[in-house]
Amino acid sequence: MSAESRVSGIDPTPGVPKPDAILIVDNVRRAFGGLQAVDVAHVEIQRNTITSLIGPNGAGKTTLFNLLTGFDKVDNGHWHLNGGALVGIPAHQVARKGMVRTFQLTRSLARLTVIENMLVAAKDQRGESIMGAIFGGWRSTEDDNEIRARELLDRFDLGHMENEYAGSLSGGQRKLLEMARALMVEPEIIMLDEPMAGVSPVLTQSLLRHITGLRDAGKTVVFIEHDMDVVQEISDWVVVLSEGAVIAEGPPTHIAANPKVIDAYLGAHHGEVP
Repeated sequence: MSAESRVSGIDPTPGVPKPDAILIVDNVRRAFGGLQAVDVAHVEIQRNTITSLIGPNGAGKTTLFNLLTGFDKVDNGHWHLNGGALVGIPAHQVARKGMVRTFQLTRSLARLTVIENMLVAAKDQRGESIMGAIFGGWRSTEDDNEIRARELLDRFDLGHMENEYAGSLSGGQRKLLEMARALMVEPEIIMLDEPMAGVSPVLTQSLLRHITGLRDAGKTVVFIEHDMDVVQEISDWVVVLSEGAVIAEGPPTHIAANPKVIDAYLGAHHGEVP
């Protein structure tokens, strides 16, 4: 089945499976003072796809990410991951339920080593707690976490730097570390906020390979991106925001020719150029 029919929201032909939404967003609104930053009526993110979230600067893309992943509080609306409501759940619990995000400005813990950055994000840590001592098994869990951390660092070409302080990494390497660290909780959906921003062309290609590799491994990816060449290259579906609202969505080739999208980026109605 083509990417278009797989995620279009339309039942293409009898007997063909309908799209499988992992994340459904309805009537989500967030205002800051008199500014309506997000006003999204409905969005569905389909499982095992790469969805790009695009739009002019100030369109509300990062704010929407913040709301969905528990880093900001919504004024109105609701959303569900695998049918389970996420409204009002703090970020660390959202991550444990299977949805994680990265940030445009990386949040590596600079005074920890690369491997320590990975381990602080590990799922199901018991540590040397009282309960761990009573029930045992914490050491096995710690060993498993270290094995997984090293496997992910090798996958992201950071294995040779596991004992380096995260603060010593380049901007692109920190992006790779943040993506690898996000996978420590074994998420189903990964939200990437401008993963290619400020990254060298060589590392950009590496990041693109890793993003498509996530989809190939059965993960769902949603990412914010301004580079339309990147969007065209790896996206199955594109959602376009302008002034907080969804103005268009569809396959990349359709979006590139959509008059509403062209208008939003040229700023014909509000005099802005992204």
